[in-house]
Amino acid sequence: MAIVLVALGHSWATVMSGNRFLETAYNVVYAFHMPAFVIISGYFSRNFDLRPQRLKRLLTGVVVPYVVFQTAYSLFRIYVGHSADRQIHLFTPWYLTWFLCALFIWRLTAPVWRLVRRPLPVALGVAMLASVTPGLGGVLELQRVLQFLPCFVLGMCLRPEHFRWVRRRPARILSVPVIALAVALGWWSVPRLNAGWLYRNAAAQDLGAPWWAGPVTVLVLFGCALLLTACFLAWVPGRRLWCTALGAGTLGGYLLHGFVVKGVLYAGGFEADWLHGPLGAVVVTVLAVGGMTVLCTRPVRQTFRCVLEPRMDWAFRRIAPQASGERERADDRADGAVATPVAEPAAEPETALAR
Repeated sequence: MAIVLVALGHSWATVMSGNRFLETAYNVVYAFHMPAFVIISGYFSRNFDLRPQRLKRLLTGVVVPYVVFQTAYSLFRIYVGHSADRQIHLFTPWYLTWFLCALFIWRLTAPVWRLVRRPLPVALGVAMLASVTPGLGGVLELQRVLQFLPCFVLGMCLRPEHFRWVRRRPARILSVPVIALAVALGWWSVPRLNAGWLYRNAAAQDLGAPWWAGPVTVLVLFGCALLLTACFLAWVPGRRLWCTALGAGTLGGYLLHGFVVKGVLYAGGFEADWLHGPLGAVVVTVLAVGGMTVLCTRPVRQTFRCVLEPRMDWAFRRIAPQASGERERADDRADGAVATPVAEPAAEPETALAR
């Protein structure tokens, strides 16, 4: 479900100009959809360590897709989008690929966060420092990596009982007025808020704000993201549904939907006047949800398995099974045991992004 919100946000951005209702929905979704995705990714990274088998999965499941899709998106931008920049910037993530770069860095630091006594306050301090450091948003998208870091660390600190708690009836009832308040604040923020704050890819000075606004905004946005993510998870079903299996295709849906959105944009498909009205908003929303659902299906996943989930055994030395395999299987069983309480959102990063 979180991945559908990603597709909605990218699709709405193309047609929301002048539509305050859509801009409101956009601001509300952007306040928590990526934090929710990062929190869940952190939850399934809490057992990550630097054993060879784990590192192999990190390289084949994150680094290789990053290199492939960063190159593919660059070529797409050059030859389909006719960009004036004709170079491929491997270390400057473009559009969607920043998340893979960030996930690689976050997972490498996971053992450190398990060692630190108070990991979340430390991560928040790092994010606050990043928010007053201009120029971090280029190479490796370090600004986003550091500003979203507290969400990843929070996910590492969570346990299955936390997900069970937000699914209780009182939590669901409380989520309704919270969501209503978020929508009201989203409506109020449309003409007043610089959306750049929600992207977390720039320092306060880069957004024309005083330096002290950076740390304050980091704390405010983290609080809002945490609250809205809890409300979101409160309404995610705890049992397996028809869409649960689609979680295995999350990475493919995430990386592939950008070609659809950008392709339509480059072709001028979003320029029709009617798309910027109420009917257009409905059509774009339905197509975004349907398109992301299709991209997460098993046939699509199998088609792109060679770049999304490459085995690449030929590239690695043989790992002794006694030293790594048995413990790896034990950790995998432990991960599977705690995946049940969070059902569909748990399946997304576990099966698609933890490779």
